[in-house]
Amino acid sequence: MSKRCGYVAIVGPPNAGKSTLLNLLVGSKVAIVTPKVQTTRTRVLGIAMEGETQIIFVDTPGIFAPKRRLDRAMVRAAWTGAQDADRVVVLIDSQRGLDEEAQGVIAGLKASGRAASLALNKIDAIDKPKLLDLAARFSEAYPFDAIYMISALTGNGVAELKATLAAMMPEGPWLYPEDQAADMSERLLASEITREQVFLKLHQELPYAAHVETEGWKDGKKGDVRIEQTIYITRDNHKAIVLGKGGRTVKAIGAAARAEMEKVLDRRVHLFLFVKVRENWQDDPERYQAMGLEFEK
Repeated sequence: MSKRCGYVAIVGPPNAGKSTLLNLLVGSKVAIVTPKVQTTRTRVLGIAMEGETQIIFVDTPGIFAPKRRLDRAMVRAAWTGAQDADRVVVLIDSQRGLDEEAQGVIAGLKASGRAASLALNKIDAIDKPKLLDLAARFSEAYPFDAIYMISALTGNGVAELKATLAAMMPEGPWLYPEDQAADMSERLLASEITREQVFLKLHQELPYAAHVETEGWKDGKKGDVRIEQTIYITRDNHKAIVLGKGGRTVKAIGAAARAEMEKVLDRRVHLFLFVKVRENWQDDPERYQAMGLEFEK
C-alpha cells in the first residue's frame, strides 16, 4: 500500500470543540482546551497516523466577528488554514445549531469557494430527530460534500471520520516522523499549557488580556527540566488578580500547569511563574510573530 499524506483544516465558530477533537484524533494533547471561547489563538498542527496515511490536522482559531487587531489576526489565521489544506472540515456545536456564528462561517466558505465537509459535534446532547433536522438545514445552507455526526468528548463517530479523511489524502511521502504528534516546540507548548490554566482559574475578560512566554528552559542532569515563564497582562490592577491573596491564585495556576506539563512532556518539571505588566502586547508585532499570527499594520 502506497503512503499518503495531506492537510485537514478544522474550522468553525468558537467553542465548537475543535481542540478537543484535534487531541482525540492525534491521540495526545497538542492543543489547549477550556470552556471559554477564543482559547485557540493561532493555528496548531496535530499529526495523526491512520494505517499508511499521515494526516496533518490544522486546528484553527474560532471564526467570529472580529473587533480588535488580535481578533482580526486570529480569524485571518483560521481562513488561511482552510485555504492551504487539502480538505476542510467545518465543526459545529449541534446544540447551538445554525446560529449567527455558524452562518458567518458558511458565508466565509461561500466567499472562498472551498469544498468542505460538515461535522456536527456533541450529538450525545441532542435528540436524533432534531439532529437530522439540523443536518438538513445545513445542507440547504451550503453544499457540504459529506456530513458526519460525532462527539469529540466521547469519541462517538470520530474513528469513522478519521478513516474517511485518511482515504481522501493524496498519495505522497510523510512530512513528519511517524511518532511525532505536533509541529509545536516544547517551549511553546509549555506556554500554552500555562495559558490554559490562566483561562481555567481566572474569570471574565482577564484571560483574554493575558499572554504567557517561556523565558527560561534548563534541562537537568536527571532528565528533569527547569522552566521559567512570565504571565504578561495589560493593566497594573490585573496583577493583584492574577497573583491572588497571598499569591494563592498564581500558585494554583503553577501547580496545575506543572502537573499537566509533566504528563505531556513525560518528565519532572520545576516551574517558576512571574507576573508582569506589558500594556501594549496586543499591539506588538513580535508577540504576533511568536504566536504565528500576521500583524496588521
